[in-house]
Formats: sequence, C-alpha cells, structure tokens
Amino acid sequence: MSTRTGVRPVPAVTGTERRRWAAVFALARFEARELMLQIPVFVFFLAHLAHTVWKLATPEGEDAHPVLQDVDRATQTMPTLPALALLICVNAAVGRSRRHRTDEQFGVLAMEPWRRTVAHLLSAVPFALLTALIVAAEVVRAVSAPGAVGRLSPGELVVGPLTVLLFGVVGALIGRLTRFAPAAVLAAVVGSYILGVTVASALGGPRWMRWLAPVVPEDAGDPLPSDLLGRPAGWHALYLLGLTLLLCCVAVLAGGARSRLLTAAAAGSAVLTLTGAVGQSAGDPSALVAARVTASATPEKVQTCVRHDGSTYCAFPEWAGRTAEWADTVRRVRALAGGAAADTALTVRQRVEARRGPGQDSALAPASTPGQVSVGARWGGTRVPEFAVAVASVLVTGDEETGASVCDGRVVTTMWLALGTAANPMAELRRVRLDDDVSGGSVVHTPTEPLLISAPQTTVVRELLQRPRHRVAADVRAHWDELTAPGTSTARVAELLGVPLPGRPGDNVCGA
Repeated sequence: MSTRTGVRPVPAVTGTERRRWAAVFALARFEARELMLQIPVFVFFLAHLAHTVWKLATPEGEDAHPVLQDVDRATQTMPTLPALALLICVNAAVGRSRRHRTDEQFGVLAMEPWRRTVAHLLSAVPFALLTALIVAAEVVRAVSAPGAVGRLSPGELVVGPLTVLLFGVVGALIGRLTRFAPAAVLAAVVGSYILGVTVASALGGPRWMRWLAPVVPEDAGDPLPSDLLGRPAGWHALYLLGLTLLLCCVAVLAGGARSRLLTAAAAGSAVLTLTGAVGQSAGDPSALVAARVTASATPEKVQTCVRHDGSTYCAFPEWAGRTAEWADTVRRVRALAGGAAADTALTVRQRVEARRGPGQDSALAPASTPGQVSVGARWGGTRVPEFAVAVASVLVTGDEETGASVCDGRVVTTMWLALGTAANPMAELRRVRLDDDVSGGSVVHTPTEPLLISAPQTTVVRELLQRPRHRVAADVRAHWDELTAPGTSTARVAELLGVPLPGRPGDNVCGA
C-alpha cells in the first residue's frame, strides 16, 4: 500500500483571495453610498446636474449655435466644486475610524489597512462616472444643435471626470498620511491653490506652471478654428491620468501594502505623469504660429467660399455650414435698400484674430475693401443684429472703414436697414446697444469697430421702427441718394422720412 505525499495547491487559497477582494468592492460600494449622503457632495453634485439640465433645456442665443471646441473646454470648470467637496468627504471617511477610535476593531479583521485604502479610492469612481455622464449629456446636446460647428477634443472632455477622480484620490491620500481634520485639509488645499495662482501670476503665467493645474481655462475670447488652438489636451489628459494612478499607488503604499507589482505600477505611473507634464509644457510649434498669422492676416488663403443670391460668403472650413444663415441676414437687410445698393454684390468674410492664441478677445479692424463685410466666429443672440448693422453700414457707405467713422444722418439709415425687418425691432435695438436702452446716445456693436449713435439719431430710429415697414421702406427708396450722401444731417433725414425733430434741415454738423 502506498501513500501519496505530494502537495497540491489548495483551491481555498484562491477562493479566500477572491473573497477578500469581494469584501473590498463591497466596502467601496458602502463608502460610495455614504459619500453621496454627505451634504457637501450631495449639494454640489446636485447643483452641477441641475445647472446642466437647465442649460440643456433652455438653449438660446449663442448657446443654440455652439462652437464645439469651446463646448469641450466649458465642461471642465463646473466639476471643480463637486470635486473639492468629494476631496473633503473622502478624507473624512478615511479618518473616520481614527476619530471614532475604532482602529483596534479594524485591526482584528482579515481586511488589511491597505485594502481599506483601496476601497476608499474606489469609492470616488462612481462620482467620476457621474461627471462623465453629465459631460456626455452636454456634448450630445451641443453636437445635435442645428447650428453646431467645430470639432470636439477627447482630451478636453476627459478633464472633468479625471479632476473629480483625482480630487477623491487626494482626499484618501491625505487622510492616510496625516491626522488633519477635514477643515484643516480644506484650508490647506484652498491655500495651496491660491498660492499657486499667485506665483503663476507673478511669474507671468509660464506655460509649464499653468498646465500643472487640473483645469486650465482660457479667458472668454472669441472662438478659433480647432487647428489653431494649440492646447496640449492629449498630453494634459495623460498627465492627469498618470498623476491619479501615481497618487493611488502612494496611498496604497501608505496603507502598508508591499509588492513588486505595486512598486512597478508606481514607477509606471510616475513615467506617465512626467511624460504628460513634459509634453504639455512644450511651446507652440513654428507651423502653428505661422498658421495663426495666415488665418488672421490673410484668411482668404485658407477659407472656403460659396455664393448665395449673387454675394460671396467665405468662411473657415469648420464654419462653412453657417454661410446660409449669414446670407439670410444679408437678404433681409438688402431687401430694404434702395438705389444700386439693392443689387450690390457683397463679400462676407469670416475673420478671427488668432496671433496671440486662444482666450484673447481682440477687436477686428474694419476692412477697407469695397463691398466686404466682416463676420466673427460667434453667431446667435446679439451677434445677428450686430452683423446686420455691419451689412447695412457697407450698403450705405460702401466699405467698413468708412462706415466706422460715420456720425451724420447716415447712421439713421444704417440702423433702420439693419433692424427694420426684425421680428421685434425695438428689442433688437436694445440688444445691439451698449447701454441696453432705446433712448439717448450710445455705442452700437458691430463685428469690427462700434458705431456711435447720438440721442437725436436714436429718436428718429425709434420712431421709424414703430411705423409700418412698407411705408418707411417706400420713403427710404424714394430718397435713397440723399439719405446715403455724406454730410446729410440727422435733421434732414428726419425731414425726408417725415419724423418731427427740432433742427434746421441745412444743418450739416455730425450728430445733429
């Protein structure tokens, strides 16, 4: 009789390991539910969700004509406050056993401290996924908008969810490394952020320092074509991912875990973080700088042109779908013009100022080319009447440069042409003026230099907009040559159009 003495692997060992990880995931689910019940997390995530729902439910103005390369960046700022709330609450959850003096009870359990740390790290994942769903809803709404133009960047879209996950990991790490109270952690995080912003401002905001922050917003400048942005979105996403993984490894190591696999993961995460940081710190390549100069100074070299109703409309390729809307505005304004202007062929050209990169809101100089009308990268809301004023100004004076310096009675003709066909002319008059009023002198916005309108001119325009359109249009066509002649006073324009206004018809002073 023989006895088998060989030792076979015991399946129970593997099963025990699986049960341990099952316990980790169960604890992670429990901690995630507890986090959602914390007032700061619940309130800020609910506010983020409510703000998104409200914005998606009521798109109007420029929101109904989104530029996708601005939409993806706009998804990054709002998650910062929920992320900060998550940081504080995860930190409080990690230190709960220490505050309640239950560390001894945890010590007799089979779940080691580093596994509990992993559970706390995993508890932040559902909130990153929730943020990703909110971002996805914003993106779907923007892409499906009829007036959407541009191109989304995956690197920009993942910043919001990664920021939430990173802040949750930082909260767990701080809770494992220190015994600070959550209030002290909040003060330290906010103080460090303010210090970082102050130092960056003092040093002139060097690129490498700015891009170390999780979110790198740009100032509210005009949109640029996506290939002119020059934002290292992909490198930044890699940097955030590597940093998040690295801090996860450090937190688990601080929890007492020791293994070659964890050490290798930490080293790999450090390489990812460093690679992303170096990639995002590089300056703008010379080809990008040259492309920005071309788009700003000679846009005709890179634009696509189409014709509508005899006029030419030139736009950057991503904006080609907007030419029909521009043509509709030109058609409405030209329908009220008289003389040769009613059949004048215009060239509508989209213009941007990209030489200083994104986030720079620079005024466009009026074009001196006869018959050329400038249009910007934004559309919808006040941008429509502003463009209508530019079209009317060129029809009245011949070119934008001349129209920008007009201050005589031609201002009245220009404003009536621009707003006469609007569904609510008085509302459009209010929106296109700097003071949001319909009385007194003011500045009228256009895509280039603003137009100045005096109090008497405002009075005449307001009266004309309240009269039947066909009657005013007949008078304008009948007296078109004199209404558009240089030096025609406001008083004379009022007399020709039958609007009572004090003043001598022969008065030829600008603004009279």
